[in-house]
Amino acid sequence: MELELRHLKTIRAIAEAGSLTRAATVLGLAQPALSAQLRRIERALGGALFERGRHGVRTTALGELVLERTRIVLPAVSELQREATRFARSQGEGERLRLGGTHGPLLGALVDRLADAAPGTAVTTCASWSERELAEMLNEGRLDFALSGTCGSAPPPDSPHLVWEEIAVDPVFVMLTDGHRLAHGREIELAALANEGWACVPGDGCFADCFTAACARAGFTPRRMYETDTASCVHLVQVGRAVGLCRATFPPTPGLAIRPLHGTPLMWRHLLGWHPAGQRPGTAATVLAQAREAHAGAAARSDSYAYWLAERRPTPAGGVAPVTAPDTGSISPGQGVG
Repeated sequence: MELELRHLKTIRAIAEAGSLTRAATVLGLAQPALSAQLRRIERALGGALFERGRHGVRTTALGELVLERTRIVLPAVSELQREATRFARSQGEGERLRLGGTHGPLLGALVDRLADAAPGTAVTTCASWSERELAEMLNEGRLDFALSGTCGSAPPPDSPHLVWEEIAVDPVFVMLTDGHRLAHGREIELAALANEGWACVPGDGCFADCFTAACARAGFTPRRMYETDTASCVHLVQVGRAVGLCRATFPPTPGLAIRPLHGTPLMWRHLLGWHPAGQRPGTAATVLAQAREAHAGAAARSDSYAYWLAERRPTPAGGVAPVTAPDTGSISPGQGVG
């Protein structure tokens, strides 16, 4: 019998499970079938790979040698398959861009801009709440580009093969029902929201921890957090059940008022990621430029974000230009932010 990759995967599964019974469950095999397969593998390799005992299995010296090689061979073959898939797609297909993104307005705006900038390109999209999932899809060649983000200066999803470029950095704002007692202020102290429930979309980065830490610095612990999809977050805010956390470019939404937090305790960094092995020259530069333009357009549509930016714009003398605070009609209730 010749040794195959599936045999190496079987050996690894047995070693990780620690018993033939658990490994059979993981592999979807009956235990007698797995035992018979292991005996054939051991005959092909010239000796026992595992010692059987009452409490499971333990690798022999030969088993450790094979496992050490397996840790090198299996990842290398997987990477070869991914690179071959990316290469074949980049060479064998017409102009096509597969875009992924987390929640937010940039994905739709980027698709719109690419339709004008590259009219012959077929663009498809995939949304996910998980930054890590998007990074995995880039690594595996299932996406060409991903719009993602990180909290503050946190690093992007860890992957040595991907390129991440910054699109923009935004403050995190809050969205309130337009009848909220604080809805017409210029900025809101985080501590003034200590008794509120909160709503935000899920993610697998550090944002939740950073928000909790910001609340602790403001002297309170959030009493309730609803993690749900964007539409449900908006509904909870509109009916007064929660205050929502949002990016400053959140699009105008009826029934909502979007306001900055005083002192800017939370920031969000927008990123564009891709795998350089799967891109034609110039494509990444084009998509990055269009993503930055999409963000600039979303920021320009937000009155509250425009005021926030203007208040921090340096004057020629090096100070900060004063900006008159909007009255209650300057940012109409429910206008929100883009």
